[in-house]
Amino acid sequence: MAYAKKAKAISLAWTGASGAPYGIKLLECLLAADYQVFLMISSAARVVLATEHGLQLSANPDKAKAQLLEQLHNVDEPLKGELVVLGKDEWFSPPASGSAAPKQMVICPCSTGTLAAVATGMSNHLLERAADVVLKERGQLILVPRETPFSAIHLEHMLSLTRNGATIMPAAPGFYHNPKSVEDLVNFMVSRILDHLGIEHDLTSRWGYGHTQSHDIDN
Repeated sequence: MAYAKKAKAISLAWTGASGAPYGIKLLECLLAADYQVFLMISSAARVVLATEHGLQLSANPDKAKAQLLEQLHNVDEPLKGELVVLGKDEWFSPPASGSAAPKQMVICPCSTGTLAAVATGMSNHLLERAADVVLKERGQLILVPRETPFSAIHLEHMLSLTRNGATIMPAAPGFYHNPKSVEDLVNFMVSRILDHLGIEHDLTSRWGYGHTQSHDIDN
């Protein structure tokens, strides 16, 4: 399959950690921002999508693409970008090669198994290889693990990745924006990811803007 190169491209991966709504919302925002999104979905991620989002996603990339575009059909913003869903063995796709891969990649949500594989350079399938490529090419890799508590093994892998240039952003939404719904919590986390990617958004109000501060706090 031939892939047309777009001006703005990014790799996105969904793995088997809890947090499917984060991944869905991030995909929506990237497409709305006119990105070409190379999406990789692990087998465990499809189980999580079914459990948390009610979406029985096909293992066939073309069918999965159609399902996801249908899922996003009723969002408020037009999706100007292009979605490319990749299978785990598509070794001739752009994310597999340092000469063609996007310089940015987000794994959201990121399982601790994927965290370990990326930290140790396993590259057993396309998702892991894509992350390895971004690291070796000194690109921007963001991992969004969702696990609690973290073991020393998990923390060591996070430290190793951080030292090698990756950004670890645990799925830990804040509450200072006074969330009223699960969607507000999802938007908070996705907004932080978009900030690090340099993508403008209006998902949440920023600290000092649009929220009430109390001046009657005793020290």
